[in-house]
Amino acid sequence: MPAELTYKSLQRAVTGLEKKVTRNATQIQSAAKVIDDEATAARKEADAMAAQSVDKDSVADASELSKTIQGVSEGILSYAAKGQDTARQAKTVADQARTTHGSFQEAFDRSQIDGLQDVSRDWFEQQ
Repeated sequence: MPAELTYKSLQRAVTGLEKKVTRNATQIQSAAKVIDDEATAARKEADAMAAQSVDKDSVADASELSKTIQGVSEGILSYAAKGQDTARQAKTVADQARTTHGSFQEAFDRSQIDGLQDVSRDWFEQQ
């Protein structure tokens, strides 16, 4: 039996999606911070190795690692920013669903109608 699409089910789905996207965006932001901290630490280690006259190959390897981690960090930070944008868009969708369809649900709740099968187009026009 196909699921009945109602305002309440729409609102539940949209609100659930909004929360999930926001939670994921926050987790990505946290991971990005950890990676950014690691990139900073690797850069400091490479600088410290160079200051202690460690061989050039080791310093070059550490420096290259630092640059690679920094590149990953920048990519993750960009991805996290997009996640935050998506979370804001999900909130906008949830707000729009409430704005667009909420009045229908309020009218339906106030009415004597038992189910959607009892609703006619005329009822929507008079409410």
